Amino acid sequence: MKKLLVIAAVLGMMFTGQAVNAQAKIGYVNLSQLVQSMPEIKAIQDQVNAYSKQFLDELTKMNDDFKAKAADYEKNRAAMTDAVRTVKETELNDLQKRMQDYSNESQQKVEARSAELAKPVLDRMRAAVAQVAKEKGYNYVINTAQADLVVSPPDDDLTVGVKAKLGLK
Repeated sequence: MKKLLVIAAVLGMMFTGQAVNAQAKIGYVNLSQLVQSMPEIKAIQDQVNAYSKQFLDELTKMNDDFKAKAADYEKNRAAMTDAVRTVKETELNDLQKRMQDYSNESQQKVEARSAELAKPVLDRMRAAVAQVAKEKGYNYVINTAQADLVVSPPDDDLTVGVKAKLGLK
């Protein structure tokens, strides 16, 4: 019975010792720098800009129409009856609201399109980060583009390794 207690105690100490010695290894990478160095990003930005221009052109037309109607209203306001003035003001307010709604909707569409186009590139980048972290034995990787590291050993910077894994300079 004493042998069993001694074996249990030794095993308990071994497992406790291993748990204490098992420390998390933390690395860091600048994802923003990686994204900007990827050649596909320029093409994606060009596509998003072209897509965005469609909405901007339509908004410009709406704005020009609004300005023309507002100028006409101001010019003829004194000669209008109260009923006509109210109708014109309502029309201008509605046009302004439609412009704001269109602007918000187009901004959401552009952001969605940008995310859709960038997803494969970002997925490839994240996979490379995970692969380099695994190869070098890191449990966690912090994005320095979003976190301000006060003290960070240069050996824990995975950015160069990830660039190499992605074939970037």
